[in-house]
Amino acid sequence: MTSQKSLANDTAFSKRPVGYFVHHHGHGHARRCVAIAQQLNPRPVTIFCAKPEIFPNLPSNANVIQIPDFHGKQARSEQLHNQPACLALDCAPVGVSAIRQTGGIIAAWLGREDPALFVVDVSAELALLGRICSVPVVKIRMHGDRDDPAHQAAYSACTGILAPFDEILEQTDWPDNLRKRTFYTGGLIDTRDKVLSKTQARQQLGLPEQQQIFVVVAGNGGVGIPIAPVTLAARAYPDALWITVGKTVRYGHETDFSNLRDVGWVDNVNDYLAAADVVVATPGDTLTHEIARVGRPLICIPEWCYYNEQARKAQALAAQNLAVYSPTWPASFGHWRTLVDAVSQCDVSHQRQLVDNQVASRASEYLEQLIAELWLKSAPDELMEETELENLYQSAIEAEES
Repeated sequence: MTSQKSLANDTAFSKRPVGYFVHHHGHGHARRCVAIAQQLNPRPVTIFCAKPEIFPNLPSNANVIQIPDFHGKQARSEQLHNQPACLALDCAPVGVSAIRQTGGIIAAWLGREDPALFVVDVSAELALLGRICSVPVVKIRMHGDRDDPAHQAAYSACTGILAPFDEILEQTDWPDNLRKRTFYTGGLIDTRDKVLSKTQARQQLGLPEQQQIFVVVAGNGGVGIPIAPVTLAARAYPDALWITVGKTVRYGHETDFSNLRDVGWVDNVNDYLAAADVVVATPGDTLTHEIARVGRPLICIPEWCYYNEQARKAQALAAQNLAVYSPTWPASFGHWRTLVDAVSQCDVSHQRQLVDNQVASRASEYLEQLIAELWLKSAPDELMEETELENLYQSAIEAEES
Protein backbone atom coordinates (compact mmCIF):
# COMPACT_ATOMS: atom_id res chain seq x y z
CA MET A 1 0.00 0.00 0.00
CA THR A 2 1.24 3.49 -0.80
CA SER A 3 2.08 5.35 2.39
CA GLN A 4 0.38 8.64 3.25
CA LYS A 5 3.77 10.33 3.47
CA SER A 6 4.75 9.27 -0.04
CA LEU A 7 1.40 10.49 -1.37
CA ALA A 8 1.94 13.90 0.22
CA ASN A 9 5.35 14.11 -1.43
CA ASP A 10 4.06 13.14 -4.87
CA THR A 11 4.01 16.33 -6.95
CA ALA A 12 0.92 15.50 -9.01
CA PHE A 13 -1.09 14.46 -5.97
CA SER A 14 -0.01 17.27 -3.65
CA LYS A 15 -0.66 20.15 -6.04
CA ARG A 16 -4.44 19.90 -5.71
CA PRO A 17 -5.34 22.94 -3.58
CA VAL A 18 -7.32 23.15 -0.37
CA GLY A 19 -9.79 26.01 0.07
CA TYR A 20 -10.16 27.34 3.60
CA PHE A 21 -12.78 29.81 4.88
CA VAL A 22 -11.79 31.63 8.07
CA HIS A 23 -14.24 33.63 10.17
CA HIS A 24 -12.61 36.95 11.06
CA HIS A 25 -14.30 37.35 14.47
CA GLY A 26 -11.54 36.63 16.97
CA HIS A 27 -8.06 35.51 15.96
CA GLY A 28 -8.31 31.87 17.02
CA HIS A 29 -9.75 30.79 13.66
CA ALA A 30 -6.83 32.40 11.83
CA ARG A 31 -4.21 30.89 14.12
CA ARG A 32 -5.68 27.42 13.62
CA CYS A 33 -5.67 27.89 9.87
CA VAL A 34 -2.03 29.03 9.72
CA ALA A 35 -0.88 26.14 11.91
CA ILE A 36 -2.63 23.60 9.66
CA ALA A 37 -1.54 25.28 6.41
CA GLN A 38 2.10 25.12 7.49
CA GLN A 39 1.78 21.39 7.99
CA LEU A 40 0.02 20.89 4.64
CA ASN A 41 2.98 22.41 2.77
CA PRO A 42 3.65 21.98 -0.19
CA ARG A 43 -0.06 21.56 -0.90
CA PRO A 44 -1.46 24.99 -1.90
CA VAL A 45 -3.96 26.51 0.54
CA THR A 46 -6.22 29.40 -0.49
CA ILE A 47 -7.81 31.20 2.44
CA PHE A 48 -11.02 33.23 2.23
CA CYS A 49 -11.40 35.86 4.93
CA ALA A 50 -12.88 39.34 5.36
CA LYS A 51 -9.78 40.53 7.24
CA PRO A 52 -6.49 39.42 5.64
CA GLU A 53 -4.59 41.43 8.25
CA ILE A 54 -5.23 38.74 10.89
CA PHE A 55 -2.76 36.51 8.99
CA PRO A 56 0.60 38.24 9.64
CA ASN A 57 2.82 35.21 8.96
CA LEU A 58 1.47 33.04 6.17
CA PRO A 59 3.48 29.98 5.08
CA SER A 60 4.82 29.95 1.53
CA ASN A 61 2.10 27.58 0.29
CA ALA A 62 -0.81 29.81 1.41
CA ASN A 63 -2.50 32.94 0.10
CA VAL A 64 -5.53 34.97 1.20
CA ILE A 65 -8.42 36.11 -0.96
CA GLN A 66 -10.34 38.90 0.72
CA ILE A 67 -14.11 38.56 0.81
CA PRO A 68 -16.65 41.20 1.87
CA ASP A 69 -17.55 41.49 5.53
CA PHE A 70 -21.24 40.68 5.28
CA HIS A 71 -22.05 40.66 9.01
CA GLY A 72 -24.58 43.28 10.03
CA LYS A 73 -25.18 44.49 6.48
CA GLN A 74 -28.73 45.59 5.71
CA ALA A 75 -31.08 44.39 3.00
CA ARG A 76 -31.79 46.90 0.24
CA SER A 77 -35.51 47.24 0.90
CA GLU A 78 -37.96 46.67 3.70
CA GLN A 79 -39.68 43.98 1.64
CA LEU A 80 -36.41 42.09 1.23
CA HIS A 81 -35.66 42.50 4.92
CA ASN A 82 -39.06 41.04 5.82
CA GLN A 83 -38.54 37.77 3.94
CA PRO A 84 -38.91 34.81 6.33
CA ALA A 85 -35.81 33.05 7.61
CA CYS A 86 -34.78 29.86 5.86
CA LEU A 87 -34.66 26.92 8.27
CA ALA A 88 -31.87 25.25 6.28
CA LEU A 89 -29.59 28.26 6.67
CA ASP A 90 -28.15 29.73 9.84
CA CYS A 91 -28.06 33.39 8.82
CA ALA A 92 -28.77 34.30 5.22
CA PRO A 93 -30.97 37.38 4.83
CA VAL A 94 -32.21 38.31 1.37
CA GLY A 95 -30.98 41.31 -0.57
CA VAL A 96 -27.55 41.74 1.06
CA SER A 97 -25.02 42.34 -1.69
CA ALA A 98 -22.00 41.42 0.44
CA ILE A 99 -23.41 37.91 1.00
CA ARG A 100 -24.00 37.43 -2.73
CA GLN A 101 -20.50 38.68 -3.53
CA THR A 102 -18.91 36.38 -0.95
CA GLY A 103 -20.78 33.38 -2.30
CA GLY A 104 -19.84 34.32 -5.85
CA ILE A 105 -16.13 34.71 -5.07
CA ILE A 106 -15.92 31.37 -3.29
CA ALA A 107 -18.12 29.46 -5.76
CA ALA A 108 -16.10 30.82 -8.70
CA TRP A 109 -12.85 29.68 -7.06
CA LEU A 110 -14.28 26.24 -6.27
CA GLY A 111 -15.43 25.88 -9.88
CA ARG A 112 -12.15 27.09 -11.36
CA GLU A 113 -9.61 25.38 -9.09
CA ASP A 114 -11.28 22.00 -8.43
CA PRO A 115 -9.92 21.78 -4.86
CA ALA A 116 -9.26 18.57 -3.00
CA LEU A 117 -11.15 19.86 0.07
CA PHE A 118 -12.93 22.95 1.32
CA VAL A 119 -12.32 23.55 5.06
CA VAL A 120 -14.84 25.83 6.79
CA ASP A 121 -14.03 27.59 10.10
CA VAL A 122 -16.85 28.42 10.70
CA SER A 123 -20.04 28.93 8.69
CA ALA A 124 -23.01 26.64 8.24
CA GLU A 125 -23.96 28.33 4.95
CA LEU A 126 -20.53 28.08 3.37
CA ALA A 127 -20.29 24.41 4.30
CA LEU A 128 -23.51 23.92 2.35
CA LEU A 129 -22.17 26.06 -0.50
CA GLY A 130 -19.15 23.78 -0.80
CA ARG A 131 -21.40 20.72 -0.94
CA ILE A 132 -23.68 22.39 -3.50
CA CYS A 133 -20.59 23.00 -5.65
CA SER A 134 -19.81 19.25 -5.37
CA VAL A 135 -16.64 19.79 -3.32
CA PRO A 136 -15.93 17.67 -0.21
CA VAL A 137 -16.22 19.82 2.90
CA VAL A 138 -14.55 19.56 6.29
CA LYS A 139 -16.19 21.68 8.97
CA ILE A 140 -14.34 22.88 12.05
CA ARG A 141 -16.40 21.83 15.07
CA MET A 142 -16.96 24.20 17.99
CA HIS A 143 -18.75 23.58 21.28
CA GLY A 144 -22.34 24.70 21.67
CA ASP A 145 -25.99 23.75 21.37
CA ARG A 146 -26.06 23.42 17.58
CA ASP A 147 -29.06 21.17 17.20
CA ASP A 148 -30.89 23.67 14.98
CA PRO A 149 -31.80 22.53 11.42
CA ALA A 150 -29.18 24.75 9.76
CA HIS A 151 -26.19 23.39 11.68
CA GLN A 152 -27.46 19.83 11.42
CA ALA A 153 -27.77 20.29 7.65
CA ALA A 154 -24.22 21.65 7.50
CA TYR A 155 -22.82 18.71 9.49
CA SER A 156 -24.68 16.25 7.27
CA ALA A 157 -23.15 17.93 4.19
CA CYS A 158 -19.58 17.38 5.42
CA THR A 159 -17.17 14.66 4.45
CA GLY A 160 -15.48 15.11 7.80
CA ILE A 161 -15.66 17.16 11.00
CA LEU A 162 -12.50 18.41 12.70
CA ALA A 163 -12.71 19.24 16.41
CA PRO A 164 -9.76 21.37 17.59
CA PHE A 165 -9.89 19.96 21.12
CA ASP A 166 -9.35 16.70 22.99
CA GLU A 167 -12.11 14.10 22.86
CA ILE A 168 -12.42 14.19 26.66
CA LEU A 169 -13.97 17.67 26.22
CA GLU A 170 -16.70 16.39 23.93
CA GLN A 171 -20.28 17.16 24.96
CA THR A 172 -22.27 14.21 26.21
CA ASP A 173 -25.14 15.10 23.87
CA TRP A 174 -23.03 15.10 20.67
CA PRO A 175 -24.78 12.40 18.57
CA ASP A 176 -22.97 9.10 18.00
CA ASN A 177 -23.35 9.32 14.22
CA LEU A 178 -21.54 12.67 14.21
CA ARG A 179 -18.97 11.56 16.80
CA LYS A 180 -17.91 8.75 14.45
CA ARG A 181 -17.22 11.34 11.74
CA THR A 182 -15.35 13.72 14.06
CA PHE A 183 -11.55 13.83 14.28
CA TYR A 184 -10.27 15.22 17.59
CA THR A 185 -6.91 16.92 17.20
CA GLY A 186 -6.31 18.10 20.76
CA GLY A 187 -5.95 21.81 21.52
CA LEU A 188 -5.04 23.40 18.19
CA ILE A 189 -2.94 26.49 18.93
CA ASP A 190 0.29 27.66 17.32
CA THR A 191 2.10 29.07 20.38
CA ARG A 192 5.68 27.86 20.73
CA ASP A 193 7.07 30.42 23.20
CA LYS A 194 8.74 29.02 26.28
CA VAL A 195 6.43 28.69 29.29
CA LEU A 196 8.01 30.62 32.14
CA SER A 197 7.86 29.47 35.73
CA LYS A 198 5.75 31.56 38.09
CA THR A 199 8.88 33.12 39.58
CA GLN A 200 10.40 33.89 36.18
CA ALA A 201 7.16 35.43 34.91
CA ARG A 202 6.77 37.65 37.96
CA GLN A 203 10.35 38.83 37.75
CA GLN A 204 9.96 39.63 34.05
CA LEU A 205 6.73 41.55 34.63
CA GLY A 206 7.93 43.32 37.77
CA LEU A 207 5.24 41.70 39.94
CA PRO A 208 5.62 40.84 43.64
CA GLU A 209 6.94 37.32 44.08
CA GLN A 210 5.08 36.44 47.30
CA GLN A 211 1.67 38.11 46.85
CA GLN A 212 -1.31 36.05 45.73
CA ILE A 213 -2.11 37.06 42.13
CA PHE A 214 -5.33 36.55 40.19
CA VAL A 215 -5.25 37.21 36.44
CA VAL A 216 -8.60 37.92 34.78
CA VAL A 217 -8.42 37.61 31.00
CA ALA A 218 -10.80 37.75 28.04
CA GLY A 219 -10.24 36.56 24.49
CA ASN A 220 -10.12 38.84 21.48
CA GLY A 221 -13.47 37.89 20.03
CA GLY A 222 -15.88 38.99 22.74
CA VAL A 223 -17.17 42.03 24.60
CA GLY A 224 -14.55 41.92 27.34
CA ILE A 225 -14.22 41.75 31.12
CA PRO A 226 -16.84 43.60 33.18
CA ILE A 227 -14.82 45.55 35.73
CA ALA A 228 -17.59 45.89 38.33
CA PRO A 229 -17.52 42.19 39.41
CA VAL A 230 -13.71 42.28 39.59
CA THR A 231 -13.87 45.25 41.97
CA LEU A 232 -15.92 42.99 44.26
CA ALA A 233 -13.21 40.35 44.00
CA ALA A 234 -10.55 42.92 44.90
CA ARG A 235 -12.53 43.82 48.01
CA ALA A 236 -13.17 40.17 48.91
CA TYR A 237 -9.40 39.47 48.71
CA PRO A 238 -7.77 42.77 49.77
CA ASP A 239 -4.34 41.19 50.24
CA ALA A 240 -4.26 39.73 46.72
CA LEU A 241 -3.39 41.50 43.45
CA TRP A 242 -6.04 41.32 40.73
CA ILE A 243 -4.86 41.99 37.16
CA THR A 244 -7.19 42.32 34.16
CA VAL A 245 -5.74 41.53 30.73
CA GLY A 246 -7.56 42.35 27.50
CA LYS A 247 -10.64 44.38 26.71
CA THR A 248 -12.69 45.62 29.67
CA VAL A 249 -16.18 47.04 30.08
CA ARG A 250 -17.19 49.73 32.58
CA TYR A 251 -20.74 50.62 33.48
CA GLY A 252 -19.89 53.93 35.16
CA HIS A 253 -20.43 53.05 38.82
CA GLU A 254 -17.19 51.14 39.51
CA THR A 255 -14.82 52.09 42.31
CA ASP A 256 -11.18 51.25 41.63
CA PHE A 257 -8.95 49.78 44.32
CA SER A 258 -5.19 49.78 44.76
CA ASN A 259 -5.01 45.99 44.44
CA LEU A 260 -6.79 46.03 41.05
CA ARG A 261 -4.62 46.69 38.00
CA ASP A 262 -5.75 46.86 34.34
CA VAL A 263 -2.95 46.23 31.79
CA GLY A 264 -5.24 46.17 28.71
CA TRP A 265 -4.12 44.52 25.47
CA VAL A 266 -0.63 43.05 25.73
CA ASP A 267 1.44 40.85 23.42
CA ASN A 268 2.77 38.74 26.30
CA VAL A 269 -0.52 37.40 27.68
CA ASN A 270 1.10 34.04 28.40
CA ASP A 271 3.58 35.67 30.77
CA TYR A 272 0.68 37.03 32.81
CA LEU A 273 -0.93 33.57 32.81
CA ALA A 274 2.34 32.08 34.04
CA ALA A 275 2.58 34.71 36.79
CA ALA A 276 -0.89 33.89 38.14
CA ASP A 277 -1.88 31.74 41.09
CA VAL A 278 -5.41 31.57 39.66
CA VAL A 279 -6.74 32.54 36.21
CA VAL A 280 -10.29 33.78 35.67
CA ALA A 281 -11.17 33.64 31.97
CA THR A 282 -13.89 33.82 29.37
CA PRO A 283 -13.51 30.30 27.91
CA GLY A 284 -13.02 30.91 24.21
CA ASP A 285 -11.39 28.00 22.42
CA THR A 286 -7.92 29.47 21.85
CA LEU A 287 -7.67 31.18 25.24
CA THR A 288 -8.74 28.01 27.05
CA HIS A 289 -5.95 26.05 25.42
CA GLU A 290 -3.38 28.79 26.02
CA ILE A 291 -4.20 28.56 29.74
CA ALA A 292 -3.99 24.75 29.62
CA ARG A 293 -0.56 25.02 27.99
CA VAL A 294 0.69 27.12 30.92
CA GLY A 295 -1.26 25.08 33.47
CA ARG A 296 -3.05 27.17 36.10
CA PRO A 297 -6.17 26.75 38.28
CA LEU A 298 -8.95 28.11 36.10
CA ILE A 299 -12.31 29.74 36.80
CA CYS A 300 -14.40 29.91 33.61
CA ILE A 301 -17.05 32.62 33.30
CA PRO A 302 -18.51 32.60 29.79
CA GLU A 303 -19.53 35.58 27.74
CA TRP A 304 -22.79 35.50 25.86
CA CYS A 305 -22.11 33.56 22.66
CA TYR A 306 -24.26 32.19 19.90
CA TYR A 307 -25.42 28.67 20.69
CA ASN A 308 -23.94 28.79 24.23
CA GLU A 309 -20.50 28.03 22.83
CA GLN A 310 -18.45 29.24 25.79
CA ALA A 311 -20.88 27.88 28.38
CA ARG A 312 -20.73 24.39 26.88
CA LYS A 313 -16.92 24.47 26.75
CA ALA A 314 -16.81 25.59 30.39
CA GLN A 315 -19.15 22.77 31.37
CA ALA A 316 -16.96 20.25 29.52
CA LEU A 317 -13.85 21.50 31.34
CA ALA A 318 -15.61 21.39 34.71
CA ALA A 319 -16.91 17.87 34.07
CA GLN A 320 -13.27 16.70 33.80
CA ASN A 321 -12.21 18.71 36.90
CA LEU A 322 -10.01 20.90 34.69
CA ALA A 323 -11.75 24.15 35.66
CA VAL A 324 -14.49 25.64 37.80
CA TYR A 325 -17.54 26.93 35.94
CA SER A 326 -19.68 29.90 36.92
CA PRO A 327 -22.55 30.79 34.57
CA THR A 328 -22.47 34.45 35.72
CA TRP A 329 -19.96 36.95 37.04
CA PRO A 330 -20.10 36.92 40.85
CA ALA A 331 -22.15 39.67 42.45
CA SER A 332 -21.07 39.03 46.04
CA PHE A 333 -18.03 38.30 48.19
CA GLY A 334 -19.49 34.87 48.96
CA HIS A 335 -19.78 33.86 45.32
CA TRP A 336 -16.17 34.82 44.63
CA ARG A 337 -14.96 32.93 47.70
CA THR A 338 -16.90 29.82 46.71
CA LEU A 339 -15.26 29.81 43.28
CA VAL A 340 -11.76 30.44 44.61
CA ASP A 341 -12.13 27.69 47.21
CA ALA A 342 -13.36 25.25 44.56
CA VAL A 343 -10.63 25.99 42.02
CA SER A 344 -7.92 24.73 44.36
CA GLN A 345 -9.28 21.21 43.75
CA CYS A 346 -8.80 21.32 39.96
CA ASP A 347 -6.44 18.87 38.25
CA VAL A 348 -3.90 21.26 36.72
CA SER A 349 -1.49 18.50 35.67
CA HIS A 350 -4.22 16.86 33.58
CA GLN A 351 -5.10 20.27 32.16
CA ARG A 352 -1.66 20.49 30.52
CA GLN A 353 -2.36 17.28 28.58
CA LEU A 354 -4.98 19.07 26.47
CA VAL A 355 -2.27 20.57 24.23
CA ASP A 356 0.98 19.46 22.62
CA ASN A 357 3.21 20.45 19.70
CA GLN A 358 1.90 17.73 17.38
CA VAL A 359 -1.71 18.87 17.12
CA ALA A 360 -1.42 20.78 13.83
CA SER A 361 0.51 17.87 12.34
CA ARG A 362 -2.28 15.47 13.33
CA ALA A 363 -4.85 17.79 11.77
CA SER A 364 -2.96 17.97 8.47
CA GLU A 365 -2.46 14.19 8.42
CA TYR A 366 -6.20 13.75 8.90
CA LEU A 367 -6.93 16.09 5.99
CA GLU A 368 -4.34 14.39 3.78
CA GLN A 369 -5.83 10.99 4.61
CA LEU A 370 -9.27 12.24 3.61
CA ILE A 371 -7.86 13.58 0.35
CA ALA A 372 -6.18 10.25 -0.38
CA GLU A 373 -9.34 8.26 0.35
CA LEU A 374 -11.47 10.53 -1.81
CA TRP A 375 -9.24 11.28 -4.77
CA LEU A 376 -6.48 8.69 -5.16
CA LYS A 377 -8.58 6.40 -7.40
CA SER A 378 -10.74 9.13 -8.92
CA ALA A 379 -11.24 9.33 -12.67
CA PRO A 380 -10.30 12.41 -14.68
CA ASP A 381 -13.05 15.02 -14.56
CA GLU A 382 -15.06 15.82 -17.67
CA LEU A 383 -14.45 19.53 -17.54
CA MET A 384 -15.56 21.96 -20.18
CA GLU A 385 -12.72 23.73 -21.90
CA GLU A 386 -12.24 27.37 -20.98
CA THR A 387 -13.33 28.40 -24.48
CA GLU A 388 -16.57 26.43 -24.12
CA LEU A 389 -17.29 28.05 -20.78
CA GLU A 390 -16.54 31.47 -22.20
CA ASN A 391 -18.87 30.82 -25.14
CA LEU A 392 -21.68 29.77 -22.80
CA TYR A 393 -21.11 32.86 -20.69
CA GLN A 394 -21.15 35.10 -23.74
CA SER A 395 -24.31 33.45 -25.06
CA ALA A 396 -26.06 34.09 -21.75
CA ILE A 397 -25.09 37.76 -21.90
CA GLU A 398 -26.32 38.10 -25.47
CA ALA A 399 -29.61 36.37 -24.62
CA GLU A 400 -30.07 38.76 -21.71
CA GLU A 401 -29.43 41.80 -23.89
CA SER A 402 -31.75 40.75 -26.72
